[in-house]
Amino acid sequence: MAAAMGDPSLSRLQFAPFSSALDVGFWHELTQKKLNEYRLDEAPKDIKGYYYNGDSAGLPARLTLEFSAFDMSAPTPARCCPAVGTLYNTNTLEAFKAADKKLLLEEAANKIWESIKSGAALDNPMLLNKFLLLTFAITIGVYDPCNLAQYPGWPLRNFLVLAAHRWSGSFQSVEVVCFRDRTLQGVRDVAHSIVFEVKLPEMAFSPDCPKAVGWEKNQKGGMGPRMVNLSECMDPKRLAESSVDLNLKLMCWRLVPTLDLDKVVSAKCLLLGAGTLGCNVARTLMGWGVRHITFVDNAKISYSNPVRQPLYEFEDCLAGGKPKALAAADRLQKIFPGVNARGFNMSIPMPGHPVNFSSVTLEQARRDVEQLEQLIDGHDVVFLLMDTRESRWLPAVIAASKRKLVINAALGFDTFVVMRHGLKKPRHQGAGDLCPSYPMASADLLGSSLFANIPGYKLGCYFCNDVVAPGDSTRDRTLDQQCTVSRPGLAMIAGALAVELMVSVLQHPEGGYAIASSSDDRMNEPPTSLGLVPHQIRGFLSRFDNVLPVSLAFDKCTACSSKVLDQYEREGFNFLAKVFNSSHSFLEDLTGLTLLHQETQAAEIWDMSDDETV
Repeated sequence: MAAAMGDPSLSRLQFAPFSSALDVGFWHELTQKKLNEYRLDEAPKDIKGYYYNGDSAGLPARLTLEFSAFDMSAPTPARCCPAVGTLYNTNTLEAFKAADKKLLLEEAANKIWESIKSGAALDNPMLLNKFLLLTFAITIGVYDPCNLAQYPGWPLRNFLVLAAHRWSGSFQSVEVVCFRDRTLQGVRDVAHSIVFEVKLPEMAFSPDCPKAVGWEKNQKGGMGPRMVNLSECMDPKRLAESSVDLNLKLMCWRLVPTLDLDKVVSAKCLLLGAGTLGCNVARTLMGWGVRHITFVDNAKISYSNPVRQPLYEFEDCLAGGKPKALAAADRLQKIFPGVNARGFNMSIPMPGHPVNFSSVTLEQARRDVEQLEQLIDGHDVVFLLMDTRESRWLPAVIAASKRKLVINAALGFDTFVVMRHGLKKPRHQGAGDLCPSYPMASADLLGSSLFANIPGYKLGCYFCNDVVAPGDSTRDRTLDQQCTVSRPGLAMIAGALAVELMVSVLQHPEGGYAIASSSDDRMNEPPTSLGLVPHQIRGFLSRFDNVLPVSLAFDKCTACSSKVLDQYEREGFNFLAKVFNSSHSFLEDLTGLTLLHQETQAAEIWDMSDDETV
């Protein structure tokens, strides 16, 4: 536009010079389009750019093209002016030089002029911002690890074969950039990168594989094998680490590809009891790759132990015997140094075993309780593997309160029970449903619909099938009555099943809240890749038979009922001391078992009276 109305006092309007900026993403996208889509096609292509609004003061507006230029529907960045254009990409440098640039410019100008005359520019102002882009470029770049000034490194070799196979019909030669990024005297430098031109051989779409080369010469200059002796630099512990899980990896590769080993290997397991069951459970846990195993026991190794308890030897019995928990942890470390094994030589306070009259002082009992609480809190799975019923009570209460998965195993002479305790829901998820008001669950109701599809939080614990509180089971007992006398193979079977039950629970998506599988489910589709997830496994070695009963949580249970847990969580050790120092009637009064006994006796008397009147 000239000076308005010819006024000589006004200066001629001038414009900022044209400026363009082509982002590296644009060249990458053009390369992909050229190699995989355009190939030898030189027809004009529509592209889209924009005038960038965001440069520092004093810089002219620049036409910007980036990776999205080939997508005509791509949005324009905010507060930028869109522009459409035409790409002319030639196949050769000669064609690029011979292109009639003046004619191309005039043709583009005529299109803009036609949009102005026809009024199309009024409807679409972008037509006023058309541009042309004339290009010729194909360069191959590789990251080159070679230090030789005259030669490229080995990684370029097969890339050039790829280029010759795919594009030798399109290009006679390509430019190659061997990018070399070195650190010299503490400074990164790319100055010794090399650029050269390579003529591509005629081998487009050849079906035959080129001759292969690349065998490395040995120390004698021949093409024989090179021998390396690694015996001195291999750490035996690392060799064991890589080899110990081979069986598990083979299981995942072929037999159980959906097995989530991380859930098993990362489980922190607390074994309460380091006797026959504890030793067998520990060995099976190691077989599953579990790396964190902690023992708790207060007994010492006796002469009768090593033949039945595989973590101990004769020497462990000498001089009064080593503490079982410490010796068991030490033996696991010797079997496999990669395991994190610890042992705690400590007692577990029990109901019916007063702490203020025995040699165990009240303060010592308090420390033992605090230690047990910390251990349970720091582990994922708690195994109850003790000799007596009452020794299982305190850890059952603490684990229920802390919502820990409990696996319980107990032995008879030729029978065993392995079970998972019901995993209580957190209080904010409906605590009123923790122990529903069902009658005591028993095996004779197994087939009824009442015991179908029972979720994990409604399952009973070890004490839920009892109508009496735990007490001192060793008082006034003979030696054979105090000890658990079992068939020698029973502990190995029960210990292995206890670990397998834990693994099956961990593989279930709902973990400890998984619905319990029963014997009736044996012919149904299993819920996990490893099979069923039962509540209990009751074994009868004399019949070589197992059954899978399911029992509901008992609302008057002396270990996991809400009344017991509420008292424990409110009063802590003060409540526990009352249990330790009182008879079993204390827990029975608290949970309502005493009233249940009275009502049952009254009903029996009433029934007898009825019979006599008939």
